[in-house]
Amino acid sequence: MLDKATKLLLVEDDEDDYILTCDYLEQLSSHTFDIDWISEPEKAVAMLSKNQHDICLLDYRLGASDGLVVLKQAIENGFTGPIIMLTGQSNEALDSAALDAGAVDYLVKSEMSNSRFARSIRYALARRDIEDERIERLKAEAENRSKDRFLAHLSHELRTPLSSILGYTELLMQSECNETAGHELGVIYRNGKHLLSLLNDVLDLSKIAADKLELTCADVNLDSLMADVFTLMRVSALDKGLSLRFESLHPLPLVVSIDATRFRQILINIINNAIKFTEQGEIIVRAWTQIVDNKEMLFFSIKDSGLGIAKEKQELIFKPFEQIADVESRSVGGAGLGLAICSELLNRMQGGISLESEVGVGSEFTISLYPGNIKDVERHVLKLDLTPNMQQKTAPCQVSGRVLVVDDLRDLRVLVGHMLSSAGAKVDYAEHGKQALDKVNRAQQQGQPYDIVFLDIHMPVMGGKEATIELRKMGFAGAIIALTAATMKGIHSELTALGFNDVIGKPVDASLLYQCLQGYLTETRKPVVANTEKVKKDAEATATSRYLLVEDDADAAQITQLLLESLGVETAIADSFEQCMTMLKTDANYDKVLLDMHLPDGSGLELAQYVKQHYPHLKRVIVSGVEPDPIQIEQLKIEQVLLKPINLALLSDLIDV
Repeated sequence: MLDKATKLLLVEDDEDDYILTCDYLEQLSSHTFDIDWISEPEKAVAMLSKNQHDICLLDYRLGASDGLVVLKQAIENGFTGPIIMLTGQSNEALDSAALDAGAVDYLVKSEMSNSRFARSIRYALARRDIEDERIERLKAEAENRSKDRFLAHLSHELRTPLSSILGYTELLMQSECNETAGHELGVIYRNGKHLLSLLNDVLDLSKIAADKLELTCADVNLDSLMADVFTLMRVSALDKGLSLRFESLHPLPLVVSIDATRFRQILINIINNAIKFTEQGEIIVRAWTQIVDNKEMLFFSIKDSGLGIAKEKQELIFKPFEQIADVESRSVGGAGLGLAICSELLNRMQGGISLESEVGVGSEFTISLYPGNIKDVERHVLKLDLTPNMQQKTAPCQVSGRVLVVDDLRDLRVLVGHMLSSAGAKVDYAEHGKQALDKVNRAQQQGQPYDIVFLDIHMPVMGGKEATIELRKMGFAGAIIALTAATMKGIHSELTALGFNDVIGKPVDASLLYQCLQGYLTETRKPVVANTEKVKKDAEATATSRYLLVEDDADAAQITQLLLESLGVETAIADSFEQCMTMLKTDANYDKVLLDMHLPDGSGLELAQYVKQHYPHLKRVIVSGVEPDPIQIEQLKIEQVLLKPINLALLSDLIDV
């Protein structure tokens, strides 16, 4: 294929010079030229204004006219290509004037026979190419910014109605309606959560494409992390009557340096797919380490006995928005983003993903990632229950009492809480040790202390060990039970010395949990004699908590108000920037102001700045459908950020802080 000819406009009123210039151009082996010849200045300006040529050679003398006038007018009219000025004699002042007017070079016609002419043409075209690339890059960056703004807007617009759907459903599930429509409400809630997960997948993929997804690596207890995933996924497997086994081929490092959140996302996604596409049999997860290119890598294989994937379709499943086109795969739904995201994340973790599959036999996904330098790290074989029994649906015992479950993984909190609730205990939740301290302290002040605190050992902000020391310092006399996957020798005595009463290993065994409950709680437990005056005073203080919610979506505002008031918080609503300012001028006696990011007459961040300046006593909470810029949040010293969709648990945590 021949290179495309360079379109050149020669503005020259002397025919002999035109012929000579064409001869010189034909001798340039580096380019092929498609030459247009114009002799009149007005026509030259008109032609250049169309911006259809790659380069222009412009004679300085055009009859009675000045080539500089043509040069300036052409550039003003939008010509973006390089212009080289030609003249019959050397003139330093003219040279400077031409360059100042926008010419890229100035040539004396007598020099056109030597190498300087060829070099000038090549340099001019090279500069043109660089400028074109710069313009294309700027256009691409502008398009990416537009796409980012669109995705941020889309995220906000989708999360706002999802707040209403999930919020109202959550309220109905806790009301009398649940007796007659419990199944239907559950279907609505599950599908709402499914929509939210699809939205998160789309946003994750857009962050990866824009190279804005950052990994946060930290030292992680691998055994504990695997136990958390196993405990969570075992429930889904058991619901389908499947067996789920985790095993290690040889001892694994106890501590690895990875992004734990993203690794959980990868592992859960692949195991969840295995469960979805398997109707009978088992899913086996194996782990091992292996030297690859002088680096010790961490490997996991997830093998199922499901549908299997045809050879010709195996590469497609790692591409965004691709699904296996058969009835079985369509029946489980999804946008086809999960494996594409996993593949991209693993690439960023210096690893990868591969697949071996046979239709009707099953599939085996193998993933790898770099766990940091684990050469000198202590190693143990995974201590997970490889053949878990079916989890009991009903508790074998009935107790009464207040229990606090503390774990940074929401699904595991809910799982343990459900098991405890089925035995009759009143369950509350916290995400980390510091939040647990606040809840225990408040419960003691109200004269309704917790009887048992179940504490995960490894958590952000404050771990279980630190929290237990602080709980005992503040006088908590109830039982503290450790939830941990750590199985090293001496761990039980170490935790007991710190103030724990007992230890339950992960994955949590239901029978051990109920046995622990029976040991510390009974139906005949005597109520705590409380300081009634203090309880009354604290209850009144809680009842007078007042929030101002600034939200322009009426449905989202109403459900958030209902959820807050169900938690005992009096809530007023403003639907705009202006209404918020008006309400605060007449009554600023609020504890917190919740600010939607996108208001019809201004930004939530601008409103936050206004509130800070005029009402510094108010705590500000940004409510957004997309993660706000952390730099802006830091600069404005925003106290809290809530990501839509809003639910009861999020608002409960908001009140606690």
